Amino acid sequence: MSNPLLQAFFVGRALAEVANERLEVVLTDALSEIGKFDAEAREQLRQFTEEVIERANRAANAAQAGQTTTGSSQTGADGVDLQATIDELRAEIALLRNELQRYRSSSV
Repeated sequence: MSNPLLQAFFVGRALAEVANERLEVVLTDALSEIGKFDAEAREQLRQFTEEVIERANRAANAAQAGQTTTGSSQTGADGVDLQATIDELRAEIALLRNELQRYRSSSV
């Protein structure tokens, strides 16, 4: 090629073709990843929904079975331990509130 203008044309044309091919590959890969992410997110949402509904149904069935037989689904030992834990947590919350009030009043 003796004409530099003609050579520049073909180099520019080749550059545009290669850039177009690479851009096509990158765009295709990106769209593929987005599609996979969307499918995975939908599947996780479906599984999450099923699990929530399943747990709600089990809880409703357990509550209904507890109401028809004994009126309570917990036995004495479990109820006492749970109540003791709740009381301890309430005491800790009250202590933390007092400490927070003391801190706020001293920093003013």
